[in-house]
Amino acid sequence: MDKICELGVIKLVKMLRDGKITSEEVTEAYLNRIDEAREINAILTVDRETALKQARKADEKLKNGESGKLLGVPIVIKDNICTKDYKTTCASKFLQDFKPFYDATVVEKLRAEGAIILAKSNMDEFAMGGSGENSAFGKTLNPYDKNRVTGGSSSGSAAAVAAKMCPASLGSDTGGSIRQPASFCGLVGLKPTYGRVSRFGLVAFGSSLDQIGPFAKNVEDASYLYEIIAGYDDKDGTSIDKKVIGLNKKFDVNGLKIGIVKEIYDMPINPEIMSKVDNTISFYRENGAEIVKVSVPNIDKALADYYILSSAEAASNLARFDGIKYTKRAKDYDGIVDLYYKSRTQGFGSEVKRRIMIGNYVLSAGFYDAYYKKALDVREVIRNEFYEAFKGCDVIICPTCPTVAFKFGAFSSPLELYMADILTVPASICGLPALSMPVGKNSEGMPVGVQLIGNMWQEDKLFNIAYFYEKNHGEVK
Repeated sequence: MDKICELGVIKLVKMLRDGKITSEEVTEAYLNRIDEAREINAILTVDRETALKQARKADEKLKNGESGKLLGVPIVIKDNICTKDYKTTCASKFLQDFKPFYDATVVEKLRAEGAIILAKSNMDEFAMGGSGENSAFGKTLNPYDKNRVTGGSSSGSAAAVAAKMCPASLGSDTGGSIRQPASFCGLVGLKPTYGRVSRFGLVAFGSSLDQIGPFAKNVEDASYLYEIIAGYDDKDGTSIDKKVIGLNKKFDVNGLKIGIVKEIYDMPINPEIMSKVDNTISFYRENGAEIVKVSVPNIDKALADYYILSSAEAASNLARFDGIKYTKRAKDYDGIVDLYYKSRTQGFGSEVKRRIMIGNYVLSAGFYDAYYKKALDVREVIRNEFYEAFKGCDVIICPTCPTVAFKFGAFSSPLELYMADILTVPASICGLPALSMPVGKNSEGMPVGVQLIGNMWQEDKLFNIAYFYEKNHGEVK
């Protein structure tokens, strides 16, 4: 069992096709591992019989010579992505009994390629949080150190891969919710270009920001999963019909221009993190890449801009949870207004309430122009600054996070916790693709991630550059 759980997606696919292992054996191994690692609290919903039934059907197809890019491979899904055979709770009391009657488009695509939907993963409630501590069903522990956070909001999806409960998983990224947990857990994680992957069936947090993306043990697996879920979907009005290009294993960084945003060096980033980033930059330089300095003058305003925009969109999107349309409803109330108030008070956690209040405030009369409208203007300024920076480089490199995974209770205020997003939100508000890859560990043995940010629709370039590092410097699992 241990050997099976060590394998990545590509290796599992090959072994299944070659008949060296069965999907039932693989699925059983991961189900047992989920049971063993319950303490980590990465998984919210798992149904052994449903998963094994899917695996047996996959084995029949394999025996009959049928093909599928993921035929027989178990995948874990973040619990804000709709699945018709598992509950979709968003880690909230409001949806604790909600079972969708349809699959999200990304889940349909996985199933079409023969994937086993193994389980639904824990997360920060409604994807609001950067630590994995805000779930109504308990915090997720970091597999590297159980006294530390996994990162959020896709905490369970990252922990499940890192703790060998699955070979890969899907998460969602609004302001860093894939990249930060990937960094904290030593994984590869991608936030695609906005519009690249369908959001149909994703419970919305920030509609102009949300994107679904993969977690994997290595770059090749992440790219493989990305190619399956990416593409146009007419059920998503923000989906763009652009050709999806995959990984080029022969890619060479010689002659590539890698940009360093000079303003980032003024940010409060742990010296050990910067040392790892500098070592990664040196590696690329030694292999023929040209390192150039670029400027994004207003990048320091991205964090405040993000929390205004995302909170405003959250307040709007979560207005539907009112005690009438969905599952959570207060038992004792006096009239419809009291029903709304008590249901939302009882159903939402503190972080969700905080962001709803911020969002309602910046959208309210008298403050709309001062905050929300101005934030839209600032977003456009930063986006144009990035476009200008990409005129001088092919890709931008920077830390994924200012620190490694921090200990539970390390921050005394929400504002301190929000600062952990300073390096991930710029790509989010601009809709740019960004990838986090592991580049080693710090002196305490905790993983460190480096972030590659690309221009629109250039996910393939990010995968190619990361794969070159992994192949020639890193360790592939």
